[in-house]
Amino acid sequence: MNRILLRLAGLAPAPLCMLGVALAAFPSAMAQPIPVKVAVVVTFEVGADTGDIPGEFQYWAEREKWPQRIVVPGMDHPVLTDGNGVIGVVAGTTERVATQMMALVLSGRFDFSKTYWLINGIAGVDPAAASIGSAAWARYVIDGDVAYEIDPREGDPSWPYGIMAVGASAPNVKAKRRGWEPDPMAYELNANLVAWAYGLTKAVQIPDTPAMADYRALYVGFPNAQRPPFVLMGETFGCNRYWHGRIMTQWANDWTKLWTDGKGNFVMTDMEDQGFANALRRLSQMSRVDFQRVMFLRTASNYSMQPSGMAANVSLHNEMAGYLPSLEAAYRVGSVVLHELSGHWDKYADSTPKPGALGP
Repeated sequence: MNRILLRLAGLAPAPLCMLGVALAAFPSAMAQPIPVKVAVVVTFEVGADTGDIPGEFQYWAEREKWPQRIVVPGMDHPVLTDGNGVIGVVAGTTERVATQMMALVLSGRFDFSKTYWLINGIAGVDPAAASIGSAAWARYVIDGDVAYEIDPREGDPSWPYGIMAVGASAPNVKAKRRGWEPDPMAYELNANLVAWAYGLTKAVQIPDTPAMADYRALYVGFPNAQRPPFVLMGETFGCNRYWHGRIMTQWANDWTKLWTDGKGNFVMTDMEDQGFANALRRLSQMSRVDFQRVMFLRTASNYSMQPSGMAANVSLHNEMAGYLPSLEAAYRVGSVVLHELSGHWDKYADSTPKPGALGP
């Protein structure tokens, strides 16, 4: 402990001039944490926050018009806030979001004890589940990173792919001796909160476009892929690798069923949600956040696999038809929940909502 802190602790008298220096040197320690009602969290922005090609943050920043910017050490992007309990956060991409979330919460700048977390962003969608532009509220966050993997050309020819649970000897089974894999591999979210958010937003109209309709038409045999965009519930699958294709989509479906014991349904694939869930669960165990107040909303910018007659490597780059509509969907659906929670804070501050519960 340096001499200024010793004097502040009462171990020696401190001249007033030195006390002023100490207060200036440690403003965050002396300031009261800012209570946060709702944290809107995305992963990336392209260029500026407003006025150019949008990323996941731009529609939020332009339409919510959060006027204040707060620089938090360890965060790549300033936190924006309306000054009334709502903040907007850009946390980065891949599972590295976990380190920025830890930096944000442990900075001491904010009080997250009652915060609702609205984590949202674009994703790839399983064409068996939904169409581009659609929005899915997750009931589980699946960790797609921790696995054994060998090139399938060197595996058993009967295997569907070369990915298996750590400690297992074949795909689609758990290790006989438990404890090999991290706990959990599937993060279960607050079912009542998820159902409430879905019920509140299931009728939200997501804009359709001719380009989206043309691309949907390629997915013959997938009726949900050919529907105009809609809101649903379904799982989010986080994996650092940006994978794509029919075989990998089958793996994501199988992996989701394996780690949820058949209760989950793979819908959206992304590169961050496993990192968000890991950090927020740990922070909840530290009594810094409440994991029962965490929501994941993913919107489909592309399909997770190719349509019939197209090579997977060609399909991988066909994302533009759904990109802007997926950003629009994230704001249109997510902002309904944001405004309900922040607008009726007296109702939701001390108890999380349940299906059918709305503000006055």
